[in-house]
Amino acid sequence: MRILAVGDLVGESGVKKLKEKLPEIREKQNIDFVIVNAENSAGGMGITVSIFQELKRLNVDAITMGNHTWGKKDIFTFIDDEKMNRPANYSRGVVGKGYHIYSCKGKKICVVNLIGRTDMAVQSDNPFTKMEDILEEVKGKADYIIVDFHAEATAEKIAMKYFLDGRVNFLFGTHTHVQTADEEITKNGTAYISDIGMTGPIESIIGMDIQASIKRFMTSLPERYKLAEGECMLNGCIVEINDENCRAISIERMNIR
Repeated sequence: MRILAVGDLVGESGVKKLKEKLPEIREKQNIDFVIVNAENSAGGMGITVSIFQELKRLNVDAITMGNHTWGKKDIFTFIDDEKMNRPANYSRGVVGKGYHIYSCKGKKICVVNLIGRTDMAVQSDNPFTKMEDILEEVKGKADYIIVDFHAEATAEKIAMKYFLDGRVNFLFGTHTHVQTADEEITKNGTAYISDIGMTGPIESIIGMDIQASIKRFMTSLPERYKLAEGECMLNGCIVEINDENCRAISIERMNIR
């Protein structure tokens, strides 16, 4: 099984880049299953109906979100679609689901979305204990478990790696928009990377306009963020899993410019 995870789509230009490159990547890399984080896909915050429909037309298998899940009110019209996964450790009573189980090549793939609690400014439950509950819920129901951990702190992500080592097949981080170079196969067969990066404007500050971002840092005033323009890159990660023993075989970063 070859799985592609695509880093945070930033704005409509990031969606366009995915549309341009995904068919080619699928063919050349023999991709079986595609996961895309889309929490910044609409103007840098949230997701709209039109973008959701575009991702469906691209045959994206699973969509994950993060701290900007509710950035656009459109999401309430499709939050219950099986392709949509919002952070599972949002407080009880929140609409939508934090994981789904998908069928692919005769296997069951469980995709889980979690959000960190360190420096995230989002009300959420403990992601570690929530993941413990989910593992119990899906026991015997899924062949593979993949986790998108949307978190700020590298230490929190690494802690999750050791917590889930050998208990999930692929754990990748999102949110920082900067691809890390720490991809590995753990000793118990889990593919891991702290952050898979972003799909959005190259000449930018994590996807946002450079001057507007610098002004915020210089003045500490709440300057309105705006999306950067120009050429985009596509960041992601490809993982191959052995169908017989369910251990990750390889993990490869992707940075297309």
